Amino acid sequence: MAGRLGEKIRRLVGRGRHTDEKSSPPQSPQSDVELALEAGSVCYELTPSQLTHMIDPKNPEALSQLGGVNGLARQFCVSLVTGLADSARSPSQQNFGKNTLPAKEPISLWRMMLAALLDKILLLLTAAALVSVGIGIYQDVRDGTLTHWIEGAAILVAVVIVVLVNALNDYQREIQFRKLSERAEDRLVNILRNGKPDRLSIFDLAEIVPCDGVYITGHNLQCDESGATGETDAIRKGDPDTDVKLDPFFLSGTKVIDGTGQMLCIAVGENSYHGRMMMALREDVSETPLQVKLNRLAESIAKTGASVALLMFLTLTIKYIVQLSLDSAPLPSPATILERFLLIVIETVTVVVVAVPEGLPMAVTLALAYATTRMLQDNNLVRVLSACETMGNATSICSDKTGTLTENRMTVVRGIISDIEYHAGKSEDFSTADPSVLERLDEAISVNSTAFESSSHGESMFIGNKTETALLEFIRKLNFDYTATRSNAKVIDVFPFASERKSMTTVIEAGGPGMVRIHCKGASEIVLDTCNSWIRKSGRIETISLDDQRNLKRHIMDMAQESLRTIAIAYCDMTVSQYESRKGEGPPLEAMTLIALVGIEDPLREGVLEAVSTCQKAGIFVRMVTGDNVVTAQSIARKCGILMRGGVVMEGVRFRELSSEALEDVIPRLQVLARSSPLDKQILVRKLKEMGEVVAVTGDGTNDGPALKAANVGFAMGIAGTEVAKEASAIVLLDDNFKSIVKAVAWGRCVNDSVRKFLQFQLTVNVSAVVIAFASAAFDPQSRSVLSAVQLLWVNLIMDTFAALALATDRPSEEILERFPEPSHSSLITVKMTKMIIGQAIFQVAAMLTLLYAGHALFRLPDEPASNAILGTVIFNSFVFMQLFNEINCRILNGGLNPFRGLLQNNIFIGIWVGTVIAQVFLVFFGGAAFSTVPISWQLWLISLGIGILSLPVALIIRLLPDWTAKPTGPERIYMSRERLHWQAAIGDVRRSLAFFTALRRAHKPPSNED
Repeated sequence: MAGRLGEKIRRLVGRGRHTDEKSSPPQSPQSDVELALEAGSVCYELTPSQLTHMIDPKNPEALSQLGGVNGLARQFCVSLVTGLADSARSPSQQNFGKNTLPAKEPISLWRMMLAALLDKILLLLTAAALVSVGIGIYQDVRDGTLTHWIEGAAILVAVVIVVLVNALNDYQREIQFRKLSERAEDRLVNILRNGKPDRLSIFDLAEIVPCDGVYITGHNLQCDESGATGETDAIRKGDPDTDVKLDPFFLSGTKVIDGTGQMLCIAVGENSYHGRMMMALREDVSETPLQVKLNRLAESIAKTGASVALLMFLTLTIKYIVQLSLDSAPLPSPATILERFLLIVIETVTVVVVAVPEGLPMAVTLALAYATTRMLQDNNLVRVLSACETMGNATSICSDKTGTLTENRMTVVRGIISDIEYHAGKSEDFSTADPSVLERLDEAISVNSTAFESSSHGESMFIGNKTETALLEFIRKLNFDYTATRSNAKVIDVFPFASERKSMTTVIEAGGPGMVRIHCKGASEIVLDTCNSWIRKSGRIETISLDDQRNLKRHIMDMAQESLRTIAIAYCDMTVSQYESRKGEGPPLEAMTLIALVGIEDPLREGVLEAVSTCQKAGIFVRMVTGDNVVTAQSIARKCGILMRGGVVMEGVRFRELSSEALEDVIPRLQVLARSSPLDKQILVRKLKEMGEVVAVTGDGTNDGPALKAANVGFAMGIAGTEVAKEASAIVLLDDNFKSIVKAVAWGRCVNDSVRKFLQFQLTVNVSAVVIAFASAAFDPQSRSVLSAVQLLWVNLIMDTFAALALATDRPSEEILERFPEPSHSSLITVKMTKMIIGQAIFQVAAMLTLLYAGHALFRLPDEPASNAILGTVIFNSFVFMQLFNEINCRILNGGLNPFRGLLQNNIFIGIWVGTVIAQVFLVFFGGAAFSTVPISWQLWLISLGIGILSLPVALIIRLLPDWTAKPTGPERIYMSRERLHWQAAIGDVRRSLAFFTALRRAHKPPSNED
């Protein structure tokens, strides 16, 4: 839960109708609480634990003994009229805490270092190094030298450096994920403070209850508590004094599924019901699918490396025993024999250290950490880590229209008010209309809406549903004050907008004693079907004739073809007894009187057409799933490039009636689903997944939760989305923009590419280093590898940590969205990668063995210890530079030929690469006995550098070689592209033409002779 929810305040669960921020608080006699506050009465006599026992289990008797909600308000020093005073906020927090769970105890750097050091292979290497130091000191004392202990000490220092660097890396990554987690858990709610609604949120109904609370007032409040109590039926909330069946308690974490109202917060944070559950269920974040796949691969590579190391140990041991048995000289001293065996152990263990790809899991974690941080800058808040990589394989996106493809900046631009046509920008004369007509329109809009006006930085703006804000702006242009109309209306019932009804209804006292007025607004054709009359500009109510109905439907069609959202506004009067007898789960919408039809413009977002086109080029099929009517949906879909020739447009009512076989036939070509419900979206998502698609879906409403959960990746709207939708989602779109989804796809593919880049680099080093170490040690008289243990540890540091950092921080390239998504079952190692790994490994092994066995002749070096040290340094230097230039080469994977493209935009890569070069120069000049290096001439430096640079042209040659065809590992997928849809549409046209001509031919077939 968010740290900003710490106040013990009066909460608004659903917005309801509240005093506008600019207007005065409601005037009423001072409550007992207000008098107590003025008198300085002592509050907070109840403890958090006592309040906890009142709500879990629910105890209405305890609430009654405390004096009900009024008694609780006294305990909290809260007014039920104006909410919490600013002066009471601090003492309330001190007594009852903040609405945030205690942070998990962070893993310290020391513990991370200890965990890294406890690696079995590093422990074995450390033990061998300690023994080597001990034997070295003994030999130094015996021989009077000071050099034998250096190699063992250098190994120990190298181990410490490896442990420290890995721990620092993990620590930094942990900090990044902690910050991201805090941001993902941040949640804003509506509150009442000092008599004014505080703009902490712009969400409407259907919120997740943020804390435990007690009912104050409301209309038709119902909660889904199945996740907390197992009770599947909706729980009706209210005052049990009026109806014993009503439940006065709200449990945090449950969902408000209907109604509006207010509650008094009584428990927050770890004292709340949800907080206690979350504290009990805390666990570490599970691994992502890519991490699981990499761990398996790393385990396989480690087993192979360990097998090679064991073979190396046996080979070198047998070789040494054979040498001892064949040597005519006396046996060496036990210390010398032990030292030799220890050297064999150290070299074989070092080979295992190099062979074990410890950097693989770290590479994917670093790539995810970097990507999720950058995605946040691109307005994608990742709540589920695996969603980041899953988006890279997305094949289908089911997008909402409003706010995602459009700007959600709505304005009334057309309409029919009574029988007066309205066009924005043209002079409208409403003077001919009876004042009662416009007053009825003002009442219908002002009362039957929940949006309100707020001031921010001196600027006034409407907060709430964008359709409602457009309507409120419209009546303001007609010189009406919605706040005055609201305050004068006595609300009896509120039926919030429901996707099933496609409308919102408010019932007020009006029309005379014992009468109520039902105001309804919603989808034009649905509300129009409930109307049998309409109000004319004279104020007279007339029956809607067939001609009137056709004319009104024509206006709806005209507005829809202009991509306008069409809303109908209607009302009816009835007696209280009629209303009570007809009211059921929903409002009695029958025999309504139409007041107005309005067309609301919501322009396309800038760049949506290009973003949709980018998705289609990337092999991602984009569908629009909207609640708007089919004509409006078609118009918008064509404008943003979703609807193509050959694509299918369907309404939800028809879609949900299709059989499973019919769905499989329609869905591949379905591009627009209009007048759809959340259930339709859920059916579509599940069927797409059954058909092997990787589905991303957007949602903003509470009822979108199941579809968001069912999708591979659910995107909730950060601005317009409810808390239920956000809780069900994997990623929150902070700007509600479709372009941000495209960026998420690019980052998902970038994560997969980053891991593959590192995998290609590391496997090349693994193969070449192990082969070189084994071959050189096997053929060396002293069984010494050409690369010492310390040198191999340095290579391991470059390979595991530095390369992971460098290769995991590339940004998505432009070409990344020009290829089709890969199936989830595809191998991590592609054909191109295999070709590059084998080719580079052969080049590196050949170059190293050539230097080892022909270096003296090539460089004209005498066969003496000093020259051997120079040659060993050149070999080590060349090997490191081959890895560094191969690291540049590994930046491209799929068909590109220029590995330097975009290099200057990656400062992290440049910094690590240059830093490694500087460190290598330092090691050559000053490494000495510890690193088995000596300073070399500038000519040999150029040779080392030249051998390293050769990795680039070698890579170019390898890329130009033809690829072999890999056997598919799963079913082949056919991508539904624009061209394929056009082709299928053309085939359909030909079939229909042939069928027509066949029927025509049969109709004109001449009679036979028998006739």
